[in-house]
Amino acid sequence: MRSRLRWPVSRRGQRRLVQGVMLGCVLALAPATWMHAVSDSRLRTTADVPAQDVAVVFGAGLWKGRPTPYLAHRLDTAAALYRDGKVKVLLVTGDNGRVEYDEPDAMRAYLRERGVPDGRIVSDYAGFDTWDSCVRAKKIFGVDRAVLVTQGFHIRRAVALCQEAGIDTYGVGVDEPRDSVWYYGAVRELVAAGKAALDAAVEPDPTFLGREETGVAEALGR
Repeated sequence: MRSRLRWPVSRRGQRRLVQGVMLGCVLALAPATWMHAVSDSRLRTTADVPAQDVAVVFGAGLWKGRPTPYLAHRLDTAAALYRDGKVKVLLVTGDNGRVEYDEPDAMRAYLRERGVPDGRIVSDYAGFDTWDSCVRAKKIFGVDRAVLVTQGFHIRRAVALCQEAGIDTYGVGVDEPRDSVWYYGAVRELVAAGKAALDAAVEPDPTFLGREETGVAEALGR
C-alpha cells in the first residue's frame, strides 16, 4: 500500500513544518524583492526618460524570420526614442546561435523600415539571455550608460542585471494587453528572478564573450 504524508502529531512538529513553509516562501520571493528594490527608481516612460547615448533593445523571438509582435513593440518604442532625440544609437541584442535564426539582423531590418539609419544600429549577435546581453553591452561594446527597452514584466530584471553588470541604466517598459502571452511572460519572470539573483551573485561569463567591438563608439562618432 502507498504511504501517505501525515501531518506531524506534536505541536512542535507542526510549528516546525509551518516555519519551514514560511521560510520557503521568503526565499522564493527574495529574488523578486531584490529586483524591485534595485529597479524602482530607474523605471521611466518614453516621455520622461533622461536622454542617453545608447538604447539597448532585447530580443524576443522571431516568427518566419520577422520579429514577433512583442519584439516589434520593443523596436517601435526604441525607434520612437531615437526620433525624439532621447537616444543616438540602438544596440540590438539577441540570439544568432544558428545560421537559420538571426534575431539581431531581423531587428535591424525592422528598425530601418521605420526610418532609423543603418549607421545608428549596432548588432550584438550573442545576447543569448538578459545577463549575457548586459555583460556584453558593458565589456564588449563599452556601454556605460543606457536606456533599456523591453516589456513591462521583463524590465525590472533587465535593469537589475545591467546595473549589476556595471551599466547606469534607465528602463522603459513597453505596455501590452493582458493576454495569454503576457500572463505567460509574467509567470516566467517569477522563475527567471531566481536565475537573475544567481547571476548577480556569481557573475558568470556570458556564453560567448569574444573580443571588444567598436561599433557603438563608431556609431556615436558619426
